[in-house]
Amino acid sequence: MTGSLPQDVQQVFDRFITTEYTTVDRRGQPITWPVTPYYEPGAECIDVTTGLGYPKKADDAAANPKVALLFSDPTGASMSDPPTVLVQGTGAVDDRDLDANRERYTRESVEKLPAAKSMLPPGPIQRLFDWYFKRIYVHVRPERVYVWRAGAQEPELLDAHLEEVRSGHNEEPDAPHAGPRAKEPSWDSRIEELGQRYDSAVLSVVAPDGFPFSVRVPVEVDRRAGRIRLGSAPPGLPLSPGLVCLTAHDHAPDFAWQRNFQVRGDLVEDGEAWSLVPSKLIGGFEMPPTSTIARYRQNLSKVMRFRRIAKRELAKR
Repeated sequence: MTGSLPQDVQQVFDRFITTEYTTVDRRGQPITWPVTPYYEPGAECIDVTTGLGYPKKADDAAANPKVALLFSDPTGASMSDPPTVLVQGTGAVDDRDLDANRERYTRESVEKLPAAKSMLPPGPIQRLFDWYFKRIYVHVRPERVYVWRAGAQEPELLDAHLEEVRSGHNEEPDAPHAGPRAKEPSWDSRIEELGQRYDSAVLSVVAPDGFPFSVRVPVEVDRRAGRIRLGSAPPGLPLSPGLVCLTAHDHAPDFAWQRNFQVRGDLVEDGEAWSLVPSKLIGGFEMPPTSTIARYRQNLSKVMRFRRIAKRELAKR
């Protein structure tokens, strides 16, 4: 299917270092993390991957194959004014041969991210990092592709009707929608980075047809009100009160460092605008722009947990 897409869209899939990958869990909660896309022009699918020690990105796709990929951060892509692209697709989980997946990941990650090579442990020692190097792939086959080019308010919608975008839904039957939890706000000091370090973040909702829908929106923190206020979103975004995910991330152009976290909560109407009432902040597996020792210290507890999970996952197989 992707071979019929415009050339600049295929280049986005191929050259972007990160894509914001969204799954929907069993509670109807959209969950978005930045991952590296792997794609060959004209291929049927766009591939993403996760480590055996943190398999939720794949587990959620196995339970609900409706996923999304948003390409909104061109840092390091070496493209001049690329479009923003949202792919709604179906995800197929590939964990049949973890050793083959490891070999593929080791080869392709270095090809796409040369700076990451210096951070990899030597081959023989990699066995101690099976939680990371044993990989699970998710092959995302595009169903609909939305393309926002510079200056455009509404997207070009490929393989669907433009009226469906304007109305905020498509012609597929509506799926059950998880409403707001109506909990008291839960605040985390890292939320303060929104609007300061990150002037925008990726907002993910579940559209009426059950597919995730993600866009990048301006953000501003209102701690007194216990809310994250959202700036203007593109027309046609299917917003309604309910569960949402807001993801912030950044990385070096050569991916020598990367940071990311997400805030899950309730989307609420705020006058004529929208706000997020946070219920939980989750930090991702990060390699911040600090020393190697500082990185190990920061991630030690996560690494130990990932090793336990990987051991359990291997026992299943």
